[in-house]
Amino acid sequence: MMSLFLPMFAHVLLCAFLYFLLTLARAPAVWHVGGGSAVISSLESRKALISANLSNQFEWPVFFYVVCLVSQYAGVADNMAFISLAWIFVAGRVFHSVVQIALNNVRLRGVIFTINFVAVIAMWVLCAIQLIGK
Repeated sequence: MMSLFLPMFAHVLLCAFLYFLLTLARAPAVWHVGGGSAVISSLESRKALISANLSNQFEWPVFFYVVCLVSQYAGVADNMAFISLAWIFVAGRVFHSVVQIALNNVRLRGVIFTINFVAVIAMWVLCAIQLIGK
């Protein structure tokens, strides 16, 4: 049970980190501070990308959380393939964030999104197979 909690927690940490980045990026405009820092200036120029990426964390990942919770509740989440897919999804979300914020490479982001999409669909299929087979 604990092993599926860890990828979900890792994604929550990613979201918290993105909120932190967005706060730093907005600091000069909101609090009139930090405008001279190179790091803050770099983040400020990527404010829209950080914000868009943070919004993305509440779209497709919702299906990830639902399948994790359903499978945990139903007792079918102890499958190594299922847990591996959860980690693939979370790693993909991290890479997706880096690519969107640092590189803004739409083509590469699309490839990473497809991997994330397939991982979550595979989790749903595994969950359904195990639940229907019970």
